[in-house]
Amino acid sequence: MFGIIRPCGEHTCPSLRRAWAAHLCGLCLTLRDGQGQTARLAANYDGLIVSVLTEAQLPSASPHRKAGPCPLRGFRSADVVDARAQGARLAASVSLVLAAGRIRDHVADGDSTPATAPVRGLVAARWASAGARMGAGIGFDTAVLDAAVERQLALERRAAVPARTPGVTLLDLTGPAEEAVAAAFAHTAVLAGRPGNAEALAEAGRFFGRIAHLLDAVEDREEDDARGAFNPLTATGTSREEARRLCDDAARGLALALREVELEDRHLAEVLLGTEVRRAVERAFGASASSASYERPGFVRRSAAGVATFLTCGMWRPRWSRKRGRPGDERCYLRECDCSGGCCDCCCCDCSP
Repeated sequence: MFGIIRPCGEHTCPSLRRAWAAHLCGLCLTLRDGQGQTARLAANYDGLIVSVLTEAQLPSASPHRKAGPCPLRGFRSADVVDARAQGARLAASVSLVLAAGRIRDHVADGDSTPATAPVRGLVAARWASAGARMGAGIGFDTAVLDAAVERQLALERRAAVPARTPGVTLLDLTGPAEEAVAAAFAHTAVLAGRPGNAEALAEAGRFFGRIAHLLDAVEDREEDDARGAFNPLTATGTSREEARRLCDDAARGLALALREVELEDRHLAEVLLGTEVRRAVERAFGASASSASYERPGFVRRSAAGVATFLTCGMWRPRWSRKRGRPGDERCYLRECDCSGGCCDCCCCDCSP
């Protein structure tokens, strides 16, 4: 999803950094505990928000534990969300199912060599099954995610041949992502025992899914067009200006929906779904597609149902990065908040120097 904290001189938000890292590492370890080491590759940073939302509504439903040293943390131990936490299990379930759909999509499109296709198919089936079992254990039916993936692919096939199937709009194409995210967001209200939050969370999820899909399309358009791949903006003849208008409208709707949600701790959830969504929109429309996008906090990557990966911790750095090989706390983007002379809305915390 997005890089949460940006450099701002002497002011830091260590509580925000620790809170985000606890969910990030918790998701990774929950995937490991539930499906083995390789499942950690399925970590979906968009899905991580459901862990944050569950804890924000009911902190007691999100137990933490002390995790041992990890190379991605510079071989330091850390406080992490425990795999028993229902929000972490929901995030892991969503990650596994969407990763399985992404693998199947790549195989179907011929993006993998024929020799590896059977192995990839087995991995996809195993992850999808594991995600479904994990979801069932917390009352979440992952069929809604599978249906979203299938509907997305069907709509893209129709939109790719407009002469045969006219009338597929851009918002038709964002619909499956909106529905999938809405279902996951709304289920956090069930896990937290706050059914009154479900409707507002579903609305927030729909807007977030729309923004994610649109930013994915904007970031990938140049590359997609160059290689003749499907892009929602190109297929529907949508201008960059119209895409920006839709993102801005959705960001406002997301903020309004989040205000209606009763949260015990709004800190991290509001940063992710408020401040950082706006920043992600600004970055996507203010930057051209290039390899440098991998170095920006908040780069956007494609996922199976069109739910872009806004959130990245920055631990992985490309070979050319000046921070490659540096200690984990130096590679991580989650260090400082955008404050200038005092506390600000990026962190809602005490930004004492």
